[in-house]
Amino acid sequence: MAEKKTPPGLLATNQPDLYFEDNTVGRMKHELWEADDAAIDQVLADYGMPAPVEWGKAGSYIQTTVRHEVEANRRKNDIVLIPVGCTELHGQHMPSASDTLYVSQICEGVRRYTEKQGAPINLALPPLMYGAHPYHHLGMPGTAIIRENVVREFMIDVMLGLWNDGFRKQIIINNHGQLWVLESAVQQFMKRYQLPGLFRVIDWHRAVREFFRTTERGGKWDTNFVHADESETSLGLYLHPEMVDMSYAVDTEGINYLPDGHFDKSVDPFGRASRWSEGEGHFAIEIAATPEGVVGQSTHATAEKAKRPLAAILRYLTLLNDQILTAFPPGTVPPVEEVTLRTAEEMAPYLKEPLSEGWRPVYGLPRIGQDTFSG
Repeated sequence: MAEKKTPPGLLATNQPDLYFEDNTVGRMKHELWEADDAAIDQVLADYGMPAPVEWGKAGSYIQTTVRHEVEANRRKNDIVLIPVGCTELHGQHMPSASDTLYVSQICEGVRRYTEKQGAPINLALPPLMYGAHPYHHLGMPGTAIIRENVVREFMIDVMLGLWNDGFRKQIIINNHGQLWVLESAVQQFMKRYQLPGLFRVIDWHRAVREFFRTTERGGKWDTNFVHADESETSLGLYLHPEMVDMSYAVDTEGINYLPDGHFDKSVDPFGRASRWSEGEGHFAIEIAATPEGVVGQSTHATAEKAKRPLAAILRYLTLLNDQILTAFPPGTVPPVEEVTLRTAEEMAPYLKEPLSEGWRPVYGLPRIGQDTFSG
């Protein structure tokens, strides 16, 4: 067999179809791909993983931290992570808050780690405990479907409130099939208000999709990531095992009307023509095909399998935090006149620290963008 040649600008792996980019993100992923299990355990330990969810823990979230500490933390690090999930049936063996739990516990790990570094990242309590859903979830018991326009407007209001409080670098971390709604929220927020800052949505599992590879492609998984399956059940077993009852785990398979290959799986492992969310009607809806609330093989789950992708997303979010703060230290944002149609002079009072001398709340700033109605 001919020796594998690595293209310029890429880092080779032990898999013929997997390369990582030779940049800070790619090198970080490559390091974790090559790391042994002991090294992965050490990464997780550095982030205090696993740990119980901290929704009610003092000092963990902006809303559960006394105000003077919130302000002191913001002066060191003004990035906010906004975990979003849903209420959705995840089989008889897991809770319907699974998506919200996973993403919250990931963000909490990043906060713990950055706190040890002296500048803790800020967390906003999950604003979407329910969430938007694709059509094929319709009718499933245990699943609460919030209308897309409601979710979009809700998230826009959350973003505006956080911006007004000085958190002008906002990263929405998603753990549910509602990415297109959150992307729309970011776009509409910017078109409507035109505020300088950094705003991003991350589907965390897609951000580290390489670490959900199946065994035939060099990974740890028997099956590809879908829903309440091997992947999500493994995450539950690692992050909150007290909420998983494997005696009720089942294996299922959906009903598809077209040959495989047109639509990708949940983390886009194959780079197919369409993401799973870019169509309906080519497969049976959930309540008809998989009323169990599981799509895949949940019985194959183990806590061990969840470790490497979790280590990867923790390290990635830390890298992102560090690089944002290097580019724009606390209290600074991208140049007003380069990222908006507003002037630096107009924005000056709104960009001051909240309640400082000369500060003005953003709610008094005249809108100049699209959708400028008052309702």
